[in-house]
Amino acid sequence: MNKSTLTMATLLLPLLISCADKQESADKIIEKPNVEIKDGMLTPEVLEAFGRVSEAIPSPDGSTVIFTLSYEDIEENKSNAEIYKMNIDGNEMQRLTTTAASEGNIRWIGNGEKIAFLRKDKESNAVQVFVMNPDGSGQKCVSNVKNGIECFEISPDGKKIIYGSPIDDYNKKDEELFKGLPKTSGRVVDDLMYKHWDEWVTSIPHPFVADFSEDGISNAKDIMEGEPYECPMRPFGGADAFAWAPDSKSLVYVSRKLKGQDYAFSTDSNLYHYDLESGTTKCLTEGMPGYDTDPVFSPDGSKLAFLSMATPKYESDKKRLMVIDMASGEMTDLTANWDYWPETMAWSPEGKSIWFAAYYQGTEPIFKIDTATQEIETIAEGICDYATVKPVSETKAIALRHSMRSPNEICVVEKGVETKDITSINSELLASLKLGEVKQVMVPTTDGKEMLSWIILPPDFDPEKQYPAIVYCQGGPQSAVSQFWSYRWNFMIMAANGYVIIAPNRRGVPGFGTEWNRQISGDYGGQNMKDYLSAADYIGAQPYVDKSKMAAIGASYGGFSVYWLAGHHEGRFAALIAHAGIFNLEAQYLETEEMWFADFDLGGPYWDKSNAIAQKTYANSPHLFVNDWTAPILVTVGELDYRILASQGMMAFNAAKMHGLEAEMLVFPDENHWVLKPQNAILWQRVFFRFLDKYLK
Repeated sequence: MNKSTLTMATLLLPLLISCADKQESADKIIEKPNVEIKDGMLTPEVLEAFGRVSEAIPSPDGSTVIFTLSYEDIEENKSNAEIYKMNIDGNEMQRLTTTAASEGNIRWIGNGEKIAFLRKDKESNAVQVFVMNPDGSGQKCVSNVKNGIECFEISPDGKKIIYGSPIDDYNKKDEELFKGLPKTSGRVVDDLMYKHWDEWVTSIPHPFVADFSEDGISNAKDIMEGEPYECPMRPFGGADAFAWAPDSKSLVYVSRKLKGQDYAFSTDSNLYHYDLESGTTKCLTEGMPGYDTDPVFSPDGSKLAFLSMATPKYESDKKRLMVIDMASGEMTDLTANWDYWPETMAWSPEGKSIWFAAYYQGTEPIFKIDTATQEIETIAEGICDYATVKPVSETKAIALRHSMRSPNEICVVEKGVETKDITSINSELLASLKLGEVKQVMVPTTDGKEMLSWIILPPDFDPEKQYPAIVYCQGGPQSAVSQFWSYRWNFMIMAANGYVIIAPNRRGVPGFGTEWNRQISGDYGGQNMKDYLSAADYIGAQPYVDKSKMAAIGASYGGFSVYWLAGHHEGRFAALIAHAGIFNLEAQYLETEEMWFADFDLGGPYWDKSNAIAQKTYANSPHLFVNDWTAPILVTVGELDYRILASQGMMAFNAAKMHGLEAEMLVFPDENHWVLKPQNAILWQRVFFRFLDKYLK
């Protein structure tokens, strides 16, 4: 349920390639859309018109940056990403690709002589590796892999490539059983993990090493041949699963070498060191039972940094920044004395430090840690989040940053120097909009602590007026309520529609230390729910809020929160909106696919009557309190959501209707845990505000 173990770049690329691969219409080249703006109003259509910047990759000499920029096309109901290049100061921006298929996984080759990337190839009808000159000329497909390529990394010398490509799953059909039944749709299932995220598991990705040149990819070798395990790991693993040694003679990959029920109950991924000459593989993290991910070699290859979680099954554990000495095998936790953790990291060019972004007290600044002294210093901070940090010197880095008031732009980060954006993709659009003010407040909690919360005010805010209010409930559960920009749970569009929003960093979110983060596990319906009620009371007490017109909204664990609050809010809320939320915890324990999450966070199986933690959790299941529901509720679900099945929301809707409440439900047969397709996204926003306006205005 939680994706906080993954960087946004890791998350977006598989979605980008998947979307490109599934488009029925691939003829139209999507350009920057023209959108009508009336009175500075941010509407669903305007929200879909923003350019989406990702993958900012500096050239080896640090002089230029390549990045991808995508736009949505509402009529075509798809998105399209193109590759751009500019100088590191932001000048001379140039579009390098103009195609109807999305480009992604962009990489410089060698010293910057060429650029490699992924795109769907018309001839093979699969996503393949392309290369082009730095000016965009000479675009050429260099792979012809039957099942396509999902991600790749090219060796530093430019002569080898490692890529992920699907192979048939090892749960093969019994040929005799299916003999003479070519049209049957039946699947025989004999173990867990038969489906994952939004697909039935019929194939798994494997890592292939091959010779690489402009003439093509050849002599490919599956370096996990015969092993029925994933690499990269589903559902979001990408090229961050691979790390080439600087001498190009070896590489490290990430895999959770488990299958079926063992896989479903474990987060035990490991780092494996593969030697190209001998073909031998060595596990570097044997005996470390949690997630080990994101390997990155130091510039001289003597050390390997990676992120590691100590606790098995706990996918939101503290991420330790570990470094292995490749000669001695000695391992050091650089963040042992720091109660926060990196989300993305990279070595400085001289290998003296590691730069990283980390959630810290409600935002995501950039830090740098000296690998010798373990001293941590803050490089860049502010009312914003940073991501995708790429150092170009010991003092300067390229990064992405965003906030609740603006989506990603590329910036240059330098110690002691004001951070400046070097792109302004959305500046013109933002300048034409009236945006709400974002304020930071500290909300007292019921156990005597203070909770950092964000208040977002409507444009042209008048303190003498009273506004309806929204309490935003975060998903995850352990996902930060930082300065994120969302294309669905967007606070600016909520504010533009005349709502005051409070977004509390309740118990169970990162950025406030391990104790605050972990409190939620095994305590669903506990202190974190009291935190939401404290936030509701705080915002309701403000003179500019009409506390009789307040809603609670949220997705995933936020959806669970809404269902739980529905039976415990004691008249605070006049309307409720839940997307992809857990309604029945007992059903969730058996329905979800990644069982390690449910087993750890819920405390264990509901049938274990001797387990006090589990019994406390299940006693707080929202479905047990329907008799106390009083507020109208909107439920939205995607039928391809195998993390939290659509049936959870359908049960909640049915219960509300049978209980005599006003209720609506929006069902997307073609969406998963999120709502990704442009027309679906717009419909979701329209239904969202129609429902809120009906009961709060």
